[in-house]
Amino acid sequence: MSEMKDRMHTGDIYYPNDQEIVNFQLQCLDKLYLFNQTRPLEQEKRQQMMKEMFASVGEGCYIEPPFHANFGGHHVHLGHYVYANFNLTCVDDTHIYIGDNTMIGPNVTLATAGHPILPRLREKGYQFNLPIHIGKNCWLGAGVIVLPGVNIGDNSVIGAGSIVTKDIPSNVVAYGSPCKVIREISKNDEIYYYKNRKIDK
Repeated sequence: MSEMKDRMHTGDIYYPNDQEIVNFQLQCLDKLYLFNQTRPLEQEKRQQMMKEMFASVGEGCYIEPPFHANFGGHHVHLGHYVYANFNLTCVDDTHIYIGDNTMIGPNVTLATAGHPILPRLREKGYQFNLPIHIGKNCWLGAGVIVLPGVNIGDNSVIGAGSIVTKDIPSNVVAYGSPCKVIREISKNDEIYYYKNRKIDK
């Protein structure tokens, strides 16, 4: 492994156009292309392809194509029964961890990569990567963007359109740009599932 490829996972700045990185990335993207060409009835084929594409895949996971990822999901770790609606974008230049039973709405972006503020470094194409951790049983609404290095705790709900710039604890509802904790999940949520609509199950 080249020094540059190793630095993808250290948080240090590195040059992503290193030839070894580029060659490996193209192999990953080729698999991703084939996954996105599958037909809706080819569910077994999709499941097998996901096992080859992702770092790890638990039982019962479903990713709705089209799926987008810089490394085709190679650095994405899925727990059991993870669901992602269409247009999930994983900027997976380093690792992304998604816990069991987490639901991801359409057009969500999980971005591990960033670039230096200093113009001369950006001009040369340098970047850095920080891992993202999403806990178990979370719900990320449509259009959520999660930035590098963010951790989201178990059971938390991130409202649609939020930009998550810092860690979110477990068992909360959070939304906004930047995303902020609005309230804890409470006893009231055991009575009402949406506004004044009561749970009857």
